[in-house]
Amino acid sequence: MFLINAQNISKSYGVIPLFKDISFNISEGERLGLIGPNGCGKSTFLKILMGLETPDNGKIVKSRNVHTVYLAQTDVFNSYDTVQTVLFENKANLLGQADCQYLIREVTFSDSVFNLDQKISSLSGGWRKRIAIIKALLQKPTVLLMDEPTNHLDLEGILWLEEILNKTNCAYVLVSHDRYLLENCTNVIMELNRVYIDGYLKNSGNYSDFLQKREQILSGQIQQEQVLLNKMRREQEWLQRQPKARTTKAQYRIDNAEKLRENLRLLKTSNLQNRKAGINFDATGRKTKILISLNQVALTREHKKLFSNLSLKLTPGFCLGLMGPNGSGKSSLINLLKGDLLPAQGVIERADNLRIINFDQHRQQLNQQQTLWHALAPDSDSVTFRGQNIHVAAWAKRFLFAVDQLHQSVSRLSGGEQARVLIANLMLQPADILLLDEPTNDLDIATLEILEDSLSDFPGAIVLITHDRYLIDRLSDQLLYLDGDGHAEFFADYAQWRQSLQSRGQSSITSSPEKIAKTKKLTYEEQKELQRLPDKIQKAEAAVAALQAQLSEPHIMNDQTRLLQLCKEIETANSKVESLYQRWQELEASNSRSA
Repeated sequence: MFLINAQNISKSYGVIPLFKDISFNISEGERLGLIGPNGCGKSTFLKILMGLETPDNGKIVKSRNVHTVYLAQTDVFNSYDTVQTVLFENKANLLGQADCQYLIREVTFSDSVFNLDQKISSLSGGWRKRIAIIKALLQKPTVLLMDEPTNHLDLEGILWLEEILNKTNCAYVLVSHDRYLLENCTNVIMELNRVYIDGYLKNSGNYSDFLQKREQILSGQIQQEQVLLNKMRREQEWLQRQPKARTTKAQYRIDNAEKLRENLRLLKTSNLQNRKAGINFDATGRKTKILISLNQVALTREHKKLFSNLSLKLTPGFCLGLMGPNGSGKSSLINLLKGDLLPAQGVIERADNLRIINFDQHRQQLNQQQTLWHALAPDSDSVTFRGQNIHVAAWAKRFLFAVDQLHQSVSRLSGGEQARVLIANLMLQPADILLLDEPTNDLDIATLEILEDSLSDFPGAIVLITHDRYLIDRLSDQLLYLDGDGHAEFFADYAQWRQSLQSRGQSSITSSPEKIAKTKKLTYEEQKELQRLPDKIQKAEAAVAALQAQLSEPHIMNDQTRLLQLCKEIETANSKVESLYQRWQELEASNSRSA
């Protein structure tokens, strides 16, 4: 039985069409992931489903007694409200604290206890988002419409959301770029994208199922274009041979040729939309073994200890992933590595003439009043990339900007477009180290994939802060977790961190081990993890070999303190190799059983 029926929905803004003639149903039990490139109209489509916007054509039909609740990207609360008044509004005075806590536990499926008297204004962005999610669920929706619900959530918050979505009984539509969330919490994926002939593709199954279907469709469109092109050539030759006098049969063939030409034009237009941003970061090519070294470093902020006794080394080809709750000190550590902050104690050593590039999550490096042209090429009509002069129009096109956008101000660009401007500028600067603070914010999935490939090929060192679990798991050689209470802990990978989280009694935000064990086939996360493990093992073994090679160096042998430290590093590196091999064997065994 359908809950919501969308019939031939079309919407344009001015002369720019967002989508046209979209028809589909949302049925009971459906968990639909809505994806697509930035600017394709996902948020607009949600608002049309909710009735907040009117389509240009078509209509939305809802079954009787369907209650639709909309969770917007931006949370709007009165700063003077308390948690209790926000969640329960007019009922706040009628419900006691115990009743309120019971209702919260009922919708979150956890024993979390909230301070209901706390002012909303005192909460972080992540906790405000949690309150907004709970508020939506307390309204008992038949269909929940969520626009980027992971915004402002840290990793623990995203796992908390994942568990709620997997246990809730309502149908929902989820707009998100989080591929793990889409994989774990949807049973239908729909992409709005002009790359498809119909302007969208809807497929039953999770995200990995959708990727397979998408590949089939796009490959089929390319083959179909070639078939139509060959057929059009034959029809063109026939038309050129015909005399001016036309029979009825000939006129019929002429009309068909015109339809064929139009179909070919539409197909070519769709296939040309399948462009991706060209992202490549340049390294300086220096051969220095250690770029930055931290030894027993501590950092405080406003008398709060962020971490202490932190030792690490950044070397070429090494990627360190930083994780932790919002406010735990991840961005402060980035500033420490840059040299913008000084440690409270400990020693930081940097290689001479170190070239560091920083991606700022707040995009303060961008002048919002500049045009796109001047943001990309401030002093001329071209940029120099890898020794070649490239006209600003061609450079802009590489990052999926249209020529007519060049004279727009940066302030008019979307968040994803501004992120692409920053990436374009960073690519022009050869670097030894990339410090990336939430580089994936506002990026669509296609751009995320290109960014991943480019970063994985970067020969320098990378320090990466992101809530994108897929990205951090794919790129990181080691994870550093800051818990927000002054402690820092290293993990081999994302899977090990989750296991640690469970062992500490925080299993309420993750799936239970029993459920994982009963899975018949590898999850999307596990399939990707298995594919990456051979490379990770090779890197880990190379790291062990490099450390062992240092044992024979005379200055190490004569320095007892450094020798002991090196032995500990070798022991840790060997443990990582063993852990990776063990994980590889586990996944291989599971994969063999499900084959």
